[in-house]
Amino acid sequence: MDESSFLNLPTSHLLGSVPSVINEEKKSSYAAPEASMQIFPPNNGSGRGYQTLEAPAESFEQQPPNNWKGVFNISSYTQYFNVDTDVVINRLISSFHPTAGDFFNKIEANPDLYGLIWITTTLVFMLSCFGNFATYLMQKHTDGTTTWSFDVGYVNVAASGIYGYAIAVPMAFYFLLQYLGSNASLIRFWCMWGYSLSIFMPTAFLLLIPVEFLRWIIILITGTASSCFVALNLRSYIEGGNDLTIIVIAAFLLQMALSIFIKVWFFP
Repeated sequence: MDESSFLNLPTSHLLGSVPSVINEEKKSSYAAPEASMQIFPPNNGSGRGYQTLEAPAESFEQQPPNNWKGVFNISSYTQYFNVDTDVVINRLISSFHPTAGDFFNKIEANPDLYGLIWITTTLVFMLSCFGNFATYLMQKHTDGTTTWSFDVGYVNVAASGIYGYAIAVPMAFYFLLQYLGSNASLIRFWCMWGYSLSIFMPTAFLLLIPVEFLRWIIILITGTASSCFVALNLRSYIEGGNDLTIIVIAAFLLQMALSIFIKVWFFP
């Protein structure tokens, strides 16, 4: 049999069969994709993946997103507790330097409410405990038969006075400045007034000294330092606008009144 007859047999029904000859015109053309150079590894671990050299650089300094979801939504306030221990300690130290007047600059990027809540709560318990103990020491000094008794009323007065002052006074100044046409931030006011109370925590311990004259010296020094902290920072915050000196003086006098209230009520 002629060899050409075998070549003409149909082979489409055979599995795995391949044509013996592939015509040049039937070859499929394959176009290689255009390559683009990439940067390896990704830039500074920013998590943006590989970037082409032609891609424009993206700005990393973006404003933080607005996470406010409503007054009654707890998640709206989580951004004001996003502080670590180093930040809180630094702000506490700043509150013990009343003449600096730069506290608002330090909290501009991230004002917090953690300091307000932590300081006021600690101060409430310290005034309640140390106030009771100081009263006992003074009574024991005059009457040796005095026995220890804890007055729970100190807790109620301390909570009402300290929490009320730390919340209501900044709000009053905020609305007053808004009414007078000056820009004000309630969160920053709460933050500043909260840290202004930190100096009263060690003072509460010093007021245990059973000497009335020394107690008055201690509370007046503490009150003056805390009042200067509030007044000078408030003045630096509203300077450049209207003449609001009376507002600064009012803030100073209110802080002094708080210090005298602490002395008279808890350490008589």
